Amino acid sequence: MTSSGGLGFESWTELDGRRVTVIVPVGSIEQHGPHLPLDTDVRIATAVSRAVSEVDTRSENGDGDLLVAPALNYGAAGEHEGFPGTISIGRDVLQSVLVEYGRSACRWAERVVFVNGHGGNGSVLVNAVKQLRYEGRDVAWYGCGAAGGDAHAGFTETSLLLHLSPEVVRQEAMVRGNVAPVSELMTAMRSGGVAAVSGNGVLGDPRNASAPDGRRMLNEMVARLSDALERWQPDAMGMLR
Repeated sequence: MTSSGGLGFESWTELDGRRVTVIVPVGSIEQHGPHLPLDTDVRIATAVSRAVSEVDTRSENGDGDLLVAPALNYGAAGEHEGFPGTISIGRDVLQSVLVEYGRSACRWAERVVFVNGHGGNGSVLVNAVKQLRYEGRDVAWYGCGAAGGDAHAGFTETSLLLHLSPEVVRQEAMVRGNVAPVSELMTAMRSGGVAAVSGNGVLGDPRNASAPDGRRMLNEMVARLSDALERWQPDAMGMLR
């Protein structure tokens, strides 16, 4: 891969004529319990994106460059609006942003992949990417999920941030949240959001989280994305697996 600080550091002349896949971290600004920062999802999506670009060797193989774009920080997070700090731009606006982003980037980039760190953005990404692909643009998306992970601000996300940004984790504020399966909570969350099922905003238990577990999860996500980028076979939902 060509050495770069990311898309924002390039000039247009440095991009002219290059085969480029743009990696776009997509997150959300939303509550993550009393112990994690509001930008947790952005941090995770950005870390996965940067790590993949750093280990990628496609330019050495003549397959073009990977460039990480500045993150799209805001997402569809209405389910968290019962807590201060959450800012949601809604599903319709997010879909419009993703579609227009893909249309614009694909004027000069060979491919675009949205790397998503917030589960609530998933269905919006499906719709946006489907539309872009229907229009003939080579766009896909990838979800930063850890196998067997809990739902929100629990063991999974806390472990990831203990690895990525330990200084922002308020370890003294870690508390157990609602640990019931999300499928059992969905009816109440549809009507009242996360606040209806968890007074502290946590769905899971962060107390046994650890940096080594976070490092393992990150490495697994990066390996899956790197492999998926190499194969580039979006499924019917436009997702790289």
